[in-house]
Amino acid sequence: MKYIDLSAVEKKMSKRLLMNKAVKYIFLSATLFGLVILAILVYRVAIDSIGWINLDFLTNKLSTAPERAGIKGAIVGTLWLMLIVGPVTMILGVGTAIYLEEYAKRGKLHSFIQTNISNLAGVPSIVFGILGLTIFVRLFGFGTSIIAGGLTMALLVLPIVVVSAQEAIRSVPSFLREASFGMGATKWQTVKNVVLPASLPGILTGVILALSRAIGETAPLVVIGIPALLIPIPSSIGDNFTALPMQIYYWTLDSVMVDEYANLAAATIVVLLIVLILLNSTAIIIRNKFQKRY
Repeated sequence: MKYIDLSAVEKKMSKRLLMNKAVKYIFLSATLFGLVILAILVYRVAIDSIGWINLDFLTNKLSTAPERAGIKGAIVGTLWLMLIVGPVTMILGVGTAIYLEEYAKRGKLHSFIQTNISNLAGVPSIVFGILGLTIFVRLFGFGTSIIAGGLTMALLVLPIVVVSAQEAIRSVPSFLREASFGMGATKWQTVKNVVLPASLPGILTGVILALSRAIGETAPLVVIGIPALLIPIPSSIGDNFTALPMQIYYWTLDSVMVDEYANLAAATIVVLLIVLILLNSTAIIIRNKFQKRY
């Protein structure tokens, strides 16, 4: 008869419990470290922006005098930029996802395309800036216009939209497609009337999160040469423009010479954070409202 050494078992259990507790506190420390750094950054930005965010700051144009400078042009330029990024990423991203999930045959070509789309999501943003500079600014001759910046940003976030749209389409139950086919619907009718309506909340969530990233990106705009000078407020997609991230970037650089520019940059960061929070909150609301639909 074989006896079990209870003391050895107890030692092993105590080691496992100790290891579990240690790992728990390591992960907790990592989380708290990130939250503390974030809180410090937000606090510093909020303190520096006090007294600078007001109606005049939001409605005035750019000025060389810090006390008269505003971000109206940057806000309008950002809105114009999103008017390009949103439709382009929505049409191309969702169209690509529908083709890959509903029409493309599974094989080496499909795997090759899927792998490259996933890899593009991790490419540094400055690479897309170089691509936009080569194609849209120089080859197509768009210069530093809104359409050049918008198409460059659309390339940046397109993989995110494709992947999120694919996940949303995959989440549609198969019995809905089978019921549609059983009623005599064609492939396109099934996609249009069944798959897309059912997956739309997930698709919209991915698009909104992609727009959130596009709004906060600076490197691609710096590479293609978007200015932050005293330019007129844009009124069409062919006009030169500036955006909130670019204004923050240039004011941060200029703060070395004029201290007040640091306060202007902090105030602009607060405005940009509010926009990002609103966009991400909208995405969360859409996801929570429709996630238990089927």
